[in-house]
Amino acid sequence: MEATAQQKFSCPACGGEARWDPAKKALVCAFCGTTSPAQVQLTPGGDQVIVEHDLVQALRSIPDDQRGWQARKISVKCQSCQAISVFDPAHVGQRCDFCGSSALVPYEEIKEAFRPESLLPMKVSETQVRDAIHQWYRTRWFAPNLLKRAALTDIVKGLYIPYWTFDAQVHAEWTAESGYYYYEEETYRDSQGELKTRRVQKVRWEPSSGALDHFFDDELVPASRGVQPEMLRRIEPFPTKELAPYQPGFLSGWVVERYQIDLGTAAHAAREEMDAELRQMCAAQVPGDTHRNLQVEADYSGQTFKHILVPIWLLTYNYGARNFQVVINGYTGSIAGKYPKSWIKITLLILAILAAAGIFLVLSKH
Repeated sequence: MEATAQQKFSCPACGGEARWDPAKKALVCAFCGTTSPAQVQLTPGGDQVIVEHDLVQALRSIPDDQRGWQARKISVKCQSCQAISVFDPAHVGQRCDFCGSSALVPYEEIKEAFRPESLLPMKVSETQVRDAIHQWYRTRWFAPNLLKRAALTDIVKGLYIPYWTFDAQVHAEWTAESGYYYYEEETYRDSQGELKTRRVQKVRWEPSSGALDHFFDDELVPASRGVQPEMLRRIEPFPTKELAPYQPGFLSGWVVERYQIDLGTAAHAAREEMDAELRQMCAAQVPGDTHRNLQVEADYSGQTFKHILVPIWLLTYNYGARNFQVVINGYTGSIAGKYPKSWIKITLLILAILAAAGIFLVLSKH
């Protein structure tokens, strides 16, 4: 259940645990507020290098020296949403940080997880997040007024969630039929039997072909089970150019989700996304006004990957019998979420539209 202890972040004043503070960009004691001298490096430098790993080789085997968290951790699995959360030993939660369920069980790995070698440090502070959520709810017109008044921000939680990134150099060759519009005049009889002419659009088809080279850089694939994928896509991008080398201090006091989308599954998803993007780029090269029968042959080389952690703030709450999530990008502050709709407000809007339509019809008759 636990990785080997290699580093400990204790407060030099009271001995309490120091936690990474995004506002101060330092390790700060949660009990007395003392800033710890054990600092972490915010930018790459020195001997720390963010490595791109060969994808083909890694799919065969991941070396043992790239596994583990480099600090003492305990893992639990939620029986409800299936998220695997990784805690500091002193902060094991009683409820799942992703869905709020209390059905947590110890999770014992057959083999330790592939260790992230880089991450985006938590940058948005809790105060900023609370203000952003309040503002977001104020702009949701259909949200129930009771929800807007509720102190939902009391249950917002900061987390690190897993992502995979993929790079690839691609050479693609394509063939298609290019369509060129032209127009002809034709005669026809209208409903009264009168002979008339009209301009008709037609298409002339010609064969075409081409090629392109493209480098896919850090295509993101989320590896989280605790956060809905469509929600994550709405708060992307996570600026991977700002990644810092992994250091345990960044995670001190924070909950981390262990990846459950494995490397092979993520690589397959990334390839599908790359193929779709590549097809769009080839389609944009086809000359003419339209095209059909586009065929793309792609050769992928230099495929590499990284396993990274990104910060989010997560608000999970129940309203009635339904569960809702609001997700905030912990680095950029982008926010996305779902919320219950007030049937009263929706009904009033429908009645207002019907009333306006009725007034318009009356006025138009006069």
